[in-house]
Amino acid sequence: MRRFVTGSTKETSGVLAIARHPEAYRHLSMQFENREVTKTYHAVVDGLFSFDNQLVDAPILKQNDGTVKISRSGKDAQTYFTTLHSYKSHTLLECKPITGRMHQIRIHLAMLKAPITGDGLYGGKDFYVSSVKRGFNLKKMTDEQPLMRRVALHAFSLEFALLNATKTTIVAPYPKDFQALIRQLEENKR
Repeated sequence: MRRFVTGSTKETSGVLAIARHPEAYRHLSMQFENREVTKTYHAVVDGLFSFDNQLVDAPILKQNDGTVKISRSGKDAQTYFTTLHSYKSHTLLECKPITGRMHQIRIHLAMLKAPITGDGLYGGKDFYVSSVKRGFNLKKMTDEQPLMRRVALHAFSLEFALLNATKTTIVAPYPKDFQALIRQLEENKR
């Protein structure tokens, strides 16, 4: 289990652990099942928020359309949120899910009225450079495109035990689109 991959899916970029043989797979799977893996995500959200290790404990129910909703009849789901940096109209958050439900971070943030930038499914808005950069001009006869073509959510790190019981932390640097978003927010804060 020494192979680690960073990359992105349609919705989330970041770190991903891949077991190279059945024993490693079982070992890692048991850690996930026993909630012994520390998962850390970074998200840019619409709006200004000050979270200090805020726990959201809200059950999640899968819908037939591929989305989820908060529902008492759903499965338990817990996520901690901490503000890393505030910008003019966005906030960079650290998200630590305890459970691993589909769209968990996305729906928990939507519940807090802090949707992830670019997450149209749960209330987030696309980010356009023109919204923060004065004098931003496009070429004639072109429409401005969002800076990111996905949700601004990045699986930043995973911490777990290797087969020899050594704890390891794998960190994935931000991909280019996430870096570009942060750069625009930094350059145009307040």
